[in-house]
Amino acid sequence: MAHQHNAVLPTALKTPAIQKLTNKRVILASASPRRKEILQTLGLAPEVVPSTFAENLPLSSFEDIHEYPVSTATQKAVEVYQRLVAEAPDDAPDLVIGADTVVFTHALPSTTIEMETGVRQELLEKPTSEEDNMRMLLDLNGGVCEVVTGVALVYPILSAPGYEIKFIDERTLVYFADNSLHVLKAYADSQEGLDRAGGFAVQGLGNLLIRKIDGDFHNVVGFPGASFFKLLDMLVEEEEDFLAI
Repeated sequence: MAHQHNAVLPTALKTPAIQKLTNKRVILASASPRRKEILQTLGLAPEVVPSTFAENLPLSSFEDIHEYPVSTATQKAVEVYQRLVAEAPDDAPDLVIGADTVVFTHALPSTTIEMETGVRQELLEKPTSEEDNMRMLLDLNGGVCEVVTGVALVYPILSAPGYEIKFIDERTLVYFADNSLHVLKAYADSQEGLDRAGGFAVQGLGNLLIRKIDGDFHNVVGFPGASFFKLLDMLVEEEEDFLAI
């Protein structure tokens, strides 16, 4: 019995990439409800299969820190692809999407302090407590941070190892207002930022802390939808066997 899949919603734009994805098994290797929501808004409803990858790559091993989220996204996507192929070889995924969003401190427009002065940007993980969140907010307050999302696509090919990997990274600058201490404390007390990299949610109450955004808003939320679909269109145009195996 043939397996039936279709992640394409009726609201999707009828682009070449979307037409290729019709009746394909598309997997999102992430439990993030925000990534799922962004993709659904853009007309794609993939199956959600969270990765078990530990996400513990040492940042110090990357000469360019922007490679860090790309590598994590790749590991997530490959882990899910290999697991699903092993579980059901006759119903392997046609496309697995991995993503990882990180926040780096002290970004400057069109450059970074690291390039200007040799000072390395700091990676802000999810805060461990309200106090840790307050520390992050004080560091970000009145400054500019850089939000980077790595997106990795894994799809089947005929040659070894049986799959191909393509990836991008999207970078967005977030300018924080010079917020008063009581506003920062009120936000930390709200606990909204506790499960967010960098300790703030730009699509929620955290928007009150932000002066402006330079780049893709959805990237700051967790998934650069426009760049993702541009990558798909490029693969459809340049790779004859993309999603045809």
